[in-house]
Amino acid sequence: MMDHVRDLASVRAATDRLLSAAAGLDNASVTEPSRLPGWSRGHVLAHVARNADALVNVLEGRPMYDSPTARDADIERDAPRPLDVQLADVRESAARFQETGAAPADWSRTVELRNGVTDVAARVPFRRWVEAELHHVDLGIGYELEDLPEEFTVREIDFLAERFAGHPKVPPTGLVSSDGRTWSTGGGAAGGPVTVRGTSVDLLGWLCGRRDGSALKADGGPLPALPPL
Repeated sequence: MMDHVRDLASVRAATDRLLSAAAGLDNASVTEPSRLPGWSRGHVLAHVARNADALVNVLEGRPMYDSPTARDADIERDAPRPLDVQLADVRESAARFQETGAAPADWSRTVELRNGVTDVAARVPFRRWVEAELHHVDLGIGYELEDLPEEFTVREIDFLAERFAGHPKVPPTGLVSSDGRTWSTGGGAAGGPVTVRGTSVDLLGWLCGRRDGSALKADGGPLPALPPL
């Protein structure tokens, strides 16, 4: 069962970790490449800020972004800013998200995200938690997938396994973590069934596109090629 209040607290803690770590950068290092192809660290910070405002839009019943073009243009516009401006924007946009999340609302309602994707409002704070945690890793400043809270790692695997369930490009795939947890995903493509085994961290890294899966073992076929998120 989703607990949006607890997730909002987790979002706040994750954002604080990101801000504390990013405060150790300087203006030059903000312009250096992040771990995301084609994006500097400034792009990542700009995206984190703009995503907070986008999810405020979602919770308040507005389109998440004006358009895909506008979303990309806003990130490009904000990416070159000095570190202090970047950090202030992340902090202030995060506060706006927390304020919106604290307002009385029907958390069982359906909301619309990008590309026509819908979800229940109660899962929006978890989606924001994902943004704060994974993009902290993407900054490449010492925070790794191994540093993620265990609860987050397991829940994000749950989420991504659900997301790829029935996907037309993913064969039936079972996931087995080294601590005995299991998931099922895929099923819309020919082939398989494939069983993928590894640590929860390596499974997450593969599912979210942060690792190539070389640390995983696949039985019953090759490691499936996952579509981009």
